[in-house]
Parts: sequence; structure tokens; C-alpha cells
Amino acid sequence: MEFKLLPGGDITGEARVPGDKSISHRSIMLGALARGTTRVSGFLEGEDALATVAAFRAMGVQIEGPEDGRVVIHGVGLRGLQAPDRPLDLGNSGTSIRLLSGLLAGQSFNSELTGDASLCGRPMGRVIEPLTLMGAKIEGATGGRPPLKIHGGQALAGIHYDLPMASAQVKSCVLLAGLYASGTTSVTEPAPTRDHTERMLRGFGYEVKRDNGVISLQGGGALQAMAIDVPADISSAAFFLVAASIAPGSDLLLTHVGINPTRTGVINILQLMGADITLRNPREVGGEPVADIRVRYAPLTGIEIPADQVPLAIDEFPVLFIAAACARGRTVLRGAEELRVKESDRIASMAEGLTTLGIRNEVLDDGIIIEGGSLGGGVIRTFHDHRIAMSFAIAALRAEDEIRVLDCDHVATSFPGFDALARGLGLQISAMTD
Repeated sequence: MEFKLLPGGDITGEARVPGDKSISHRSIMLGALARGTTRVSGFLEGEDALATVAAFRAMGVQIEGPEDGRVVIHGVGLRGLQAPDRPLDLGNSGTSIRLLSGLLAGQSFNSELTGDASLCGRPMGRVIEPLTLMGAKIEGATGGRPPLKIHGGQALAGIHYDLPMASAQVKSCVLLAGLYASGTTSVTEPAPTRDHTERMLRGFGYEVKRDNGVISLQGGGALQAMAIDVPADISSAAFFLVAASIAPGSDLLLTHVGINPTRTGVINILQLMGADITLRNPREVGGEPVADIRVRYAPLTGIEIPADQVPLAIDEFPVLFIAAACARGRTVLRGAEELRVKESDRIASMAEGLTTLGIRNEVLDDGIIIEGGSLGGGVIRTFHDHRIAMSFAIAALRAEDEIRVLDCDHVATSFPGFDALARGLGLQISAMTD
């Protein structure tokens, strides 16, 4: 599938984007390991989250749905998973494979985790190292890449682990393995990352402590079922926050968006660039802060992105690069090495597309410098990366000619129905299949 986009338009109206992917993944994982029945609403029915559902079904967990965002999970307890009869295929989902590595390291049975070509090219050494220190036995392919073979029956022991770089997936992997480890498992992160795992563990009745940047838990506890209302995903909302910010005449309200402070870098960065974004009706739902977000067009100015905002916006940088391309002056991003090992090398992927559209940029080892300018048209390669595809779709609002975005099938991993929602809000987009 590819997107064909005509230039121009504005973004107006009201919308609720799909449920938060990070929270959807974790609701299945912890609901499966809890005692009792967990009921989830607002679940993201994207391919990544559905891969997590399929994995737990393959390990004997009864899961009803998803249907209209509702899922019912009949938990089996921390020790109730069963050995799968085949490798667990996690598709394109880096969250699934990294978090499941921690959960499965403490099981009594052997397991194997694999995925599509993109996932099998992503480095897993960052989770293999701490899990091995805890006593796990994991074998990867060349360079520590998937498929990962996890040998069950290992006695795990709690460790303290200093994360070499800020990563919520690695932090969560270690903490989830700590559920099965003797003693205390603790993690220090160099900068705050999304804390959905810690919040949800507490919601399931498991004590997690945070003290001076050290997150810790004791092994051997239990999880109790709960109800979960998944807020709209700020990473999906980000595409429309940028869209309404760059397209003259835009006025958009996004409802029920998760505004977890470890995820709001995209709002903070856009506001530093001059965006007109306001939060309405802030509230808390299931331990997660939520608000409605109004965004209106405003001229943007390039900035040096503050280092403390980088881990808070790591998944949103592709579309923030589009905002930078439409801003007056220069935007500089540094300290974002993590972007090199996402579904694609997102720095290189975005740089190629920006160059295609006539935007001057300079690639750095850990970031990029973007000179704001006029966007032309052209054909964009996505490198099988859903966020690259959606970001360049948004660019059409300020383009001077037609944009074709190739290979958009992976958009369904995180944002099913993206093109239909975007069209309803004013983007001149059509999806075409061969």
C-alpha cells in the first residue's frame, strides 16, 4: 500500500486517536500474569498489540476480544503460563520482544521469540546483557539479533542495573524479570523514560519503589486483576499536533489523550517552537493522566531541542522533523542515538525524505540539523517504518506538489485507520494498493 497526497489543506474538527500502544501491550502482559479477570477498554487494535495478544494465547491464556477496543483477560498468575508449541512471532513489535524477554527469562519452559525481517534486524544485546547478569540463559542470532532462544528453568537473582542509555523497554524488561528473581531488582536510568510499567504494576497491586532515580521491586509477589481504561496514544496524537500547528487555518481538538509526564516531550518541544497548544479538562484515569488537547495553527521557529526533552519524545521525532522543516530557521537535535535502532534508522530515513522534498539537513551521529524551508513534492521511501510513512503524509499540508509515500502497510502496526481519520480532518490523502 502507498499513500498519495495532494498539497495543502488545513486540519479542523475533533477526534480521538487510537489507544496508547505502550499501555495496550502492558495491559495484556500484566493481565495475563494476574490473579482474576482483567477488563480493558480503549485497547489499540493495531498489529503490534495484537501480536502480544497472540503470544499470550499461545501460552495458554484465555483472552476475549479485542472487540471495539474491549478485551477480557483471564489471568493465570505469575507461574501459570504454559510452554508454547511454536516460536512466538511478534511481527514488527520491539516492545513485545523486549518486554517478553524479561517475562520469559523466569519461566520453567523454553521459548523462542522471532518476528518479521525488520524486527530480526534490531539489536537485542541491550536486554540480553542485564538478563544474563540475573542468571538467564538467552541465545540470539548474529550480533544478538532475533530470533532469541530463551532457556527456561534458570534461577534468577535480583541485580542493580545502570542503564547505559535511556530506554523504557530495557528498564521494563529488567523489572519484569525481577518479578521472578530472588531479592531486589533495581534500575537506574540516565534520564526519565516512560513509566507505564511501574504505574501499571502498582495498579495490579505490586509494590514498586522510586528513590532518587532508582526504580526497584522485590521478587516473589503477586498481581491482582484490575480494570484498565487505555487513553488515546500521544504518539499517534503527535501527527495531528504537528499537522494543525503547520497548516494555516487549522483548529483541532484531540480528546482523551494520555499526558503521562514521561511522554509529553512532543508538546513541550512544539510549544518551545511557538505552537499554540492548550490542555483542557485534565484528569486521571486508571493511574494515568489524561486531557483533551486543543491545537491551532501558529508560525513555528527552529530551536535547539533541550537534552532533557529527548527521551520524552523519542518516538515522536519523525513528525517533529516535519515541524522543523516548516519552521523559520534552524532546528538542532543531539543526544538521540536511540533513533538509529528503531523500526528503521529514523535519522537516516527522515533525512533522505527531507532531502527529497528539498529541505536542507545535516545528519549527525546522534541527531540531525534541519534548516526550515519550502517543501516540494516527490516520492518517499519509508524503510518499512510506520512513523516515517505517517510523518511524510503530514508534510503534504505544506508541500507545493504531490507526495507519494511508498510501502505504508506497517502503518497498521500502531495506527489502524490513519488515512481515514486524516482525510476526515482535512488531509488530502488516498491509500492505494497494487
